[in-house]
Amino acid sequence: MRQVKHLLATKGTDIFAVAPEAPVLEAVKHMAERHVGALLVMRGEQLVGIVSERDYARKVILQGRSSAQTAVSEIMSSPALTVTPETDVFDCMRLCTDSRIRHLPVVHGNRVLGVISIGDLVKEVINAQAEEIDQLQRYITS
Repeated sequence: MRQVKHLLATKGTDIFAVAPEAPVLEAVKHMAERHVGALLVMRGEQLVGIVSERDYARKVILQGRSSAQTAVSEIMSSPALTVTPETDVFDCMRLCTDSRIRHLPVVHGNRVLGVISIGDLVKEVINAQAEEIDQLQRYITS
């Protein structure tokens, strides 16, 4: 099975981030503009957490807080669960499932290299299974 570094090579390494002191409203606007469900929370180059649409719904909307007056640091998940470029896709799937999360920052040392989502992982597993089925069909018919 492929590793995270292979996924990043295909999907790209764009990093969408927000500062911890930014208002939640800014983070939500940024997610909407970028069509993503989560942002890394970074202080300079340092990963300090992750904030998702789920965090917004549960920790701002349901609690009647103000999006404009609540800081991202107040609702972010910290520390963020991370993976390395060498992590196996199935291990990432297991981590997402067991932890009930949808986004994993990819970190090498202290450097953030990108983010993978549960959608990226599912797509990779489907592609790998289709390739295996194709190989088995060719083996059987030859």
